[in-house]
Amino acid sequence: MSEKLQKVLARAGHGSRREMEAWIAAGRISVDGEIASLGDRVEADAKIRIDGRAIVIKTEEDIICRVLAYHKPEGEICSRKDPEGRTTVFERLPKIRDSRWVAVGRLDINTSGLLLFTSDGELANRLMHPSNEVDREYAVRTFGDVSESAVQRLRKGVTLEDGPANFDSIKPAGGEGLNKWWHVTLKEGRNREVRRLWESQEVQVSRLIRVRYGMVELPKALPRGGWTELDMEQVNYLRQLAGLEPETRTLLGTDKHSVARAQVKGAKIRRAVRKHKTAVARPKTTRQRT
Repeated sequence: MSEKLQKVLARAGHGSRREMEAWIAAGRISVDGEIASLGDRVEADAKIRIDGRAIVIKTEEDIICRVLAYHKPEGEICSRKDPEGRTTVFERLPKIRDSRWVAVGRLDINTSGLLLFTSDGELANRLMHPSNEVDREYAVRTFGDVSESAVQRLRKGVTLEDGPANFDSIKPAGGEGLNKWWHVTLKEGRNREVRRLWESQEVQVSRLIRVRYGMVELPKALPRGGWTELDMEQVNYLRQLAGLEPETRTLLGTDKHSVARAQVKGAKIRRAVRKHKTAVARPKTTRQRT
């Protein structure tokens, strides 16, 4: 049975469906020797190339849906490559064979916290679609006085440059002096929406951390720059949100050796994060030609 080209590519983890549509429109993909067009459908035996490189076509039965929870630090960007040489969120992720990790949404460079990655581009595409309205929770530190009337306006809704917006919930979470913490939730992923909502009330955000996506929480023991793979129950919770069939296989072991490896993984991640930070901080030198 034939399927849409972008769906086949997304399912195989080459990117989200939207990314694949952009690649097709840019002429980067060929099918059986011909440049592909938007709307093309392909059979299982089609020969597909991306930028001239042959790729392996995977059926739904071939693919094991995997999801990573990553603790994004401030200062990393949500792109695969950066012309300015800044660190990207993809640099510390584990290698994945014949595929690649697809980010479920984005966090801006100054925002830290929970970012999900999946090997299934179709899952990423559906989770990012506005119709899903997945609950996102953020811890926000504000600087300066915040009036009760401003809080009420943020609950009821304000008008931003791209339309009306509001927090579904907003709760104080402590703090000292002019620095106050809040926990807010919303069901959209518009660009810098949390910051822009506070800015609409002339309130400065000095720290922003995403702590939850749906029912998936940022693990408390996960260091910044570290990742952990979600178990099958969590993966299937996300697949249910996206309207996809449950996954029945996992690469996570349940034997005692796998449990032992999981217990030391946190320490290994912390060592890797420290090593990466040291490498990034070390000044680059250029070799002089003689």
